[in-house]
Amino acid sequence: MPNRLAGETSPYLLQHADNPVDWYPWGDEALTQARSEGKAILLSIGYSACHWCHVMAHESFEDPEVAAVMNASFVNVKVDREERPDLDQIYQAAHALLTRRSGGWPLTMFLTPEGAPFYGGTYFPKQGRYGLPGFVDLLPRVAAAYREQGAAIAAQSTEVSNALASIEPAPGAGDELPESAPGVAVAGLIRQFDPIHGGFGGAPKFPHETELELCLREHALTGDAKALEVARLTLFRMADGGIHDQLGGGFCRYSVDAEWTIPHFEKMLYDNGPLLALYADLARVTGEPRPGEVARGIVEWLGREMIAPDGAFYSSLDADSEGEEGRFYVWTREQAKAALSPNEYAVAALHFGLDRAPNFEGRAWNLRVALPADEVAARLGIASEIAAQRLIAAKSALLAARSRRVRPGLDDKILTSWNALAIGGLARAARALAVPAWIDLAGRAADALRRTAWRGERLSAARKGGRAHLNAYLDDHAFLLAALVELMQARFRLDDYGWARSVADVLLAWFEDREHGGFFFTSHDHERLFHRTKPGYDNATPSGNGVAARALVALGHLASEPRYVEAADRAVRLFAPSLAQSPAGRSSLLAALEDVHEPPTTVLLTGDAAICGEWQCCLERTLRPRVRVFNVAGVQALPAELVRGAAPKRGAVAWVCRGTRCLPAIATLAGIERELAH
Repeated sequence: MPNRLAGETSPYLLQHADNPVDWYPWGDEALTQARSEGKAILLSIGYSACHWCHVMAHESFEDPEVAAVMNASFVNVKVDREERPDLDQIYQAAHALLTRRSGGWPLTMFLTPEGAPFYGGTYFPKQGRYGLPGFVDLLPRVAAAYREQGAAIAAQSTEVSNALASIEPAPGAGDELPESAPGVAVAGLIRQFDPIHGGFGGAPKFPHETELELCLREHALTGDAKALEVARLTLFRMADGGIHDQLGGGFCRYSVDAEWTIPHFEKMLYDNGPLLALYADLARVTGEPRPGEVARGIVEWLGREMIAPDGAFYSSLDADSEGEEGRFYVWTREQAKAALSPNEYAVAALHFGLDRAPNFEGRAWNLRVALPADEVAARLGIASEIAAQRLIAAKSALLAARSRRVRPGLDDKILTSWNALAIGGLARAARALAVPAWIDLAGRAADALRRTAWRGERLSAARKGGRAHLNAYLDDHAFLLAALVELMQARFRLDDYGWARSVADVLLAWFEDREHGGFFFTSHDHERLFHRTKPGYDNATPSGNGVAARALVALGHLASEPRYVEAADRAVRLFAPSLAQSPAGRSSLLAALEDVHEPPTTVLLTGDAAICGEWQCCLERTLRPRVRVFNVAGVQALPAELVRGAAPKRGAVAWVCRGTRCLPAIATLAGIERELAH
């Protein structure tokens, strides 16, 4: 018989609707039930694409013996971390404080009925192994501790609450902006850089998109060759690795090894939007074809597998299919030979390393580039052009064969924040690589969000089918605002401009701490939780405070609206002491610091549409992190705040503004380039 999760929209919660566990979704009913029964809450947080979440579910949550203990001793609450990042942030931080270990998913926390955490972990096996206690043995001990150690648990809860509060930035300390902090952070990344395989540190390896963007930005602003090497080598090694889907495009969440060979196979929208922008930016920095090819593969994957009928994007693809992690993606030699002609196989085997020992569990191959195509050609004694053609044909045939396999599960909910990351990535890549069709994809997704997530001047965080729900978070507003700024640079639409102004106003009205500066993760009218965060670190996604500050600076200078710029300034100054003392992990805020310290340049193009389009295309060929180009040629009824002067009757002009200071109209592309070079 289905439990209380049967009426939820989250695919992850619905996966547990038939468990024998008497699950509750997070809410007043669960908290009230815990208080009335005098039981602790067992909180389990995960997501639908998570491999170890599935393992724990199969071992414990589907087991009647374990479920009976859970139901007798606890009020059990299941949370989708993608729908409720507010809860995930709080209890991941609490887990770190309580255990002195890094967190992850599944996250298993035990709470008082007031939501105070007192014990926790991540994955627990049913029976003890891997040095972990067995879940079935742990449950009675935790329940007994809750019954018998109330005073100690209350004291510990107070300590955890105080510790969480101490993590937040201290108000009133941030008067000076640490101008050297971005350089210090990049120097730290260079020290951590793996010069052989790219990335930072050893296994496991994550893409760290915000850090790579900081390195590319530093190179574009200062010419730092080492910063470019960090970004370039990492992105190239990732592109050659098994973390990159060599057949279907797109990237998995992380690699379990230091060489990027074997990932956990879940593919998340939130990684691929920023990676798309990074590869496109790298293409215009170096002029090499490979980054552009990788960017095109990401977009092809989005359009083929992740797009909803209305143009928005789904959330993720599962790591597992047919009960096995990676089964959809890996190959045996026999499977590859059956899909390919002998000539195609000869090229593919060398290119993907099928002539070497298996790299996946000793029995199969997760495809990665083992030998570049030109070296394959030399090894086989054929022309490079022929090898390239055969490799293209082999990839196409393997992808077609793979498409007939049982597919991984699709999490088809629409998340506002993750869609915004994809929209921003598409818009930036479209400008960098001059692909107008990608602007159409980005615009269609933005239009879908406006129709479904924007509810009477407030934003919702998630949608499944036709049901939009959940009070949106800081990230939803910040990422959406940043995406609209990117989209307006790709193709200026008055609807996007008006919506950006509205989103910015909501951000200031409902999330800003006007007294101390910065933005809370939850709105002022959000439900009261155990802790209210004001996040500054970049995690799996960028810091909402950093992204909000940069977007507000950009929109504020475009719209001549000082309220936005002042709010960004207050946010950056709140975090200034942290940026000065420990800039690592705060790349988004470091970029915002530079924009606040020295206002970026805004370029408005107007006049003849064809000339403006040509100028815009030329200007976007170079990565200029502190320049934003808006082509408003042909836009009717332009708002007064966007009019810098009279449009020419013939030809085109550019209005170049640094902060609030605008230069006289410039009537040639060469003149614009000269001014931007200053």
